Amino acid sequence: MKGYSLLSYDLTWRSPNFNERRFVSSSYQNPFMVILHYTGMQSKEAALERLCDPGSEVSAHYLIDEDGKIYALVDEGERAWHAGQSYWEGVTDINSASIGVELVNKGHEFGYEEFPPAQMKALALLLEDLTGKYDIAPDKILGHSDIAPVRKIDPGEKFPWHSFALKGFGLWPDVSEMDMDAASDLMRDEAALMHLLGEFGYDISVNFESVGAAFLRHYAPEKFEGGALKSIWCKNAAARLLAL
Repeated sequence: MKGYSLLSYDLTWRSPNFNERRFVSSSYQNPFMVILHYTGMQSKEAALERLCDPGSEVSAHYLIDEDGKIYALVDEGERAWHAGQSYWEGVTDINSASIGVELVNKGHEFGYEEFPPAQMKALALLLEDLTGKYDIAPDKILGHSDIAPVRKIDPGEKFPWHSFALKGFGLWPDVSEMDMDAASDLMRDEAALMHLLGEFGYDISVNFESVGAAFLRHYAPEKFEGGALKSIWCKNAAARLLAL
């Protein structure tokens, strides 16, 4: 398995839950997205067992433990089953288009915690490898909640999207004065906000509240202080959407 020179993979767990990738466009013969998840289970062992259980019908290419150990569960050339029913920029078979990475974290149900530095360092190295190998653009590194906003909220508001964007892994808005000026009217216009969310890549066939919450969880995580979303839109959030 080809990888970044500083990476090593644990191969003791291998998942049978995969099939062949189905690329509908000749422009994309390799994965062109990375989708980040948290495991949302009480232990690493429970997550590995589920991801490698034939009866679960779920998997991911990689799982990264809190101590930074990377488990390679499915070969990158195969279609792992991590995205489920999902959408981004018109792509609906995201399993075929992406690499799925699970981060060991108990999640919102069992005691959501900060992602530890060792885990984030390993993820950065893995993303460096994947983006270099497959020429994956920063805007194609997304969270599960971005591609499935009605069903999913992971990796959640505690994931350090800003710091990863500074490394070139993901996007972060660079808000201008013009964006702030325009945001005053935009924050009250649900139809215009939904249109911009669709232009950015989100599925706008679903309800506005779910799509808006997914955007804010990624790009305005401060709105989830205390764990609950206080209000959907404000001037700063609307300006960030305009900037993106």
